[in-house]
Amino acid sequence: MSHGHSHGGGGCRCAAEREEPPEQRGLAYGLYLRIDLERLQCLNESREGSGRGVFKPWEERTDRSKFVESDADEELLFNIPFTGNVKLKGIIIMGEDDDSHPSEMRLYKNIPQMSFDDTEREPDQTFSLNRDLTGELEYATKISRFSNVYHLSIHISKNFGADTTKVFYIGLRGEWTEVRWGGKGCALMSTYLHTVVMGAEGKKASFTITPSLLFFLVLSL
Repeated sequence: MSHGHSHGGGGCRCAAEREEPPEQRGLAYGLYLRIDLERLQCLNESREGSGRGVFKPWEERTDRSKFVESDADEELLFNIPFTGNVKLKGIIIMGEDDDSHPSEMRLYKNIPQMSFDDTEREPDQTFSLNRDLTGELEYATKISRFSNVYHLSIHISKNFGADTTKVFYIGLRGEWTEVRWGGKGCALMSTYLHTVVMGAEGKKASFTITPSLLFFLVLSL
């Protein structure tokens, strides 16, 4: 059963059509547990911190007391850092039964601290969304593009015509892998940091180790 389409491949289907029995679906959409919520950002949210509340257990997706609504216009931009590497397989977006429901979702991988200016670039995948009031429609990602994700940006670029956009639940399905350090990784980091901190001429310089840099070093191995 098809519910819509996505640009650049992928589509959506009911979560109920998935192979997992009902009691297993909560586990399938458990990637919210692998989000670094302290660093999660939602740009253009009308109430500070409300964007974090839409990443919740699948069983609590119909709790309409937690939601995020856009402020100045209809756009929302979620910057989602993970605590490890993720293979993202599917996304659920649940909204209101009116024109405030998102109608387009654009995904970007591994661009920390993304801003609305950055959304001018080509997304890794774009989806045209249907209204989903129960959190049952899953949009399948191109796994080949989202197999090594440490940071995900979700740009809600449009809704169905309202001045603001409202989202109650975002479900993420996929696999999480812990980042492990040791051996070659530690040697590479030591060499890289020595080169950058000391500089080409051996002069000391100020330097900040960011989470995105750590992941970059791991993925470069």
